[in-house]
Amino acid sequence: MPRRIETPRRLSATSLEQPGSPADHSRRTIAIFDLGGVLIDWNPRHLYRKLFDGDDAAMEQFLATVCTTEWNKKQDAGRSFAEATRELLPRHADKIELIEAFGKRFDEMISGAIAGTVDVLAELKSRAVPVYALSNWSAETFPPQYGRFAFLSWFDGIVISGTEGVIKPDLRIFRALCDRYRIAPETAVFIDDVAENAAAATSLGLRGIHFRSPEQLRRELAAAGLPVATGARMA
Repeated sequence: MPRRIETPRRLSATSLEQPGSPADHSRRTIAIFDLGGVLIDWNPRHLYRKLFDGDDAAMEQFLATVCTTEWNKKQDAGRSFAEATRELLPRHADKIELIEAFGKRFDEMISGAIAGTVDVLAELKSRAVPVYALSNWSAETFPPQYGRFAFLSWFDGIVISGTEGVIKPDLRIFRALCDRYRIAPETAVFIDDVAENAAAATSLGLRGIHFRSPEQLRRELAAAGLPVATGARMA
């Protein structure tokens, strides 16, 4: 059953410059990272391009109509892959092996770490900056990643949507992380490759950063007052 999450009082939305907005220049001292798309290169195409023998059109059709983003979000929110497969079978029985591969061969959807961002994380950790992770990820497929990515042990705390029963951009999962680890939103940045998730964090008082590259991330972290090297200082 999804864990019940307490919902604290909502922050006021009346101020023209909310904490964490682009106009917010307050210094931040804590960094919260998304995982997939920020530190870990996850993409179902890494697997399905092999399964479709390079037929990208057929692969994209499958991902758009069978194992869709919306379908996978339910696993991120706590649904099992067994239940997810059962949901699709009445309409796509001829694709059973392809559907089952999403859970059984999940690890092949991950090409590796995003090295530039791991370097940023290492730099923050070496300078005693508290670091946390908040990720939309299935409770079934996340635990094996500890054995693959040593940097997951660097975090002071990790919240995974599949164990919470709620996914970003729902504010409840941000509140769950802040409450659990006693993080005051106005002291932290939140980094996510999905703009909607970064905006949700901003609305709660975190400084949301829409991740596009490790270099861009360094600039935005430095602007938030976090101790990372940028530009010539990295040489």
